[in-house]
Amino acid sequence: MTQHLDTHRDLHSDQGALRGEHPGRAKNPIIKVRDLAWLEFEKPDLARAETFAHAFGFTTELRTDREVHLRGADSGTVCVIIRRGPHSRFVGPAFAAHDVADVERLAAATGTLTHASPDSIGGVTVELVDPAGMPVRVVAGMRDLPEQPTQPVHTFNFGREVLRTNATQRPSREPARIQRLGHVVLQSTTYRRSLDWYLEHFGLIVSDFLYYPGQRERGPTMSFIRCDQGATPTDHHTMAMVLGPSDRYVHSAYQVSDLDAIAAGGEYLRERGFQRSWGIGRHIQGSQIFDYWRDPDGFLVEHFSDGDLFDNTLEPGWAPMTASGLAQWGPPVTKDFLGIAPGKESLRELRSMLSAVRDDNEFDLTRLRGLLKVTRS
Repeated sequence: MTQHLDTHRDLHSDQGALRGEHPGRAKNPIIKVRDLAWLEFEKPDLARAETFAHAFGFTTELRTDREVHLRGADSGTVCVIIRRGPHSRFVGPAFAAHDVADVERLAAATGTLTHASPDSIGGVTVELVDPAGMPVRVVAGMRDLPEQPTQPVHTFNFGREVLRTNATQRPSREPARIQRLGHVVLQSTTYRRSLDWYLEHFGLIVSDFLYYPGQRERGPTMSFIRCDQGATPTDHHTMAMVLGPSDRYVHSAYQVSDLDAIAAGGEYLRERGFQRSWGIGRHIQGSQIFDYWRDPDGFLVEHFSDGDLFDNTLEPGWAPMTASGLAQWGPPVTKDFLGIAPGKESLRELRSMLSAVRDDNEFDLTRLRGLLKVTRS
């Protein structure tokens, strides 16, 4: 039986919107995308990237001297495309439209041209640029990859509900096989303008807004955004966007079968010397069981399972942003996850803070104080 909860009245959020606050959706979006298709990166060492990807749970769909395509077990498109480049960087996301007509409609509305996708993917693509200057693809008509085997969900004994007798529970210590790409989180110095751009162009809708404590009157500083498929429930967030001192990738998340896959897969990664950033725990916004890891190039990636699914009737929740409010249970949030551990990333972010407060963007001195308060909360 499907259980329906009014999650905006309990742990999901503290409260709904006040009069005049952001509605969390556009009145007349150009199109409504159906999902996040894949993410694109550049890295100088494809072999090293592929080694981690296999330990993390991806399967290689395509390998050439110039690029690697990584997929999950679910049918559909690849999850990640990595191209050889002089430096490690996140290039941008690709969203899946419902059909080619949507891609053509978006191209006409934005004054851009469509073009054929590479033969390895198929279909039609339009490439836009978001307010932060990041390329964003929208694609349709791609070649559909067949479903692959994945880890079976275990049979559990819950309290008095006994489903397993005379049988043991022995999850294999192996990579947590990725099922699909779940979401990407981006930071923007022009958060509100970027948020509105994605809602207006792609028909995304906000599940939750967060705001800096004491600064709610200035508007939200983070949003968890889902696809609008009407009465069909979709992931609590396909994309999340947060205000910050630089325009950058924060993390991406990939679904696996269950908690055992996350835990045993984490042991597999740990034994091979990879760095856990934070986990295992359960989030508040989205409810996912999570585990975060750093790949060899420093990118933050997440295993998750058991996330919330919302249809388009739920209005956004509102809650203050705090470091302790990132999880219902689990270890305390780490400095590495927050990006403030000593190292290259925190040094870059510190330099960005000093320059951002002098530039003409949404991250001013008051917002900086709010962010620093969040990291200490």
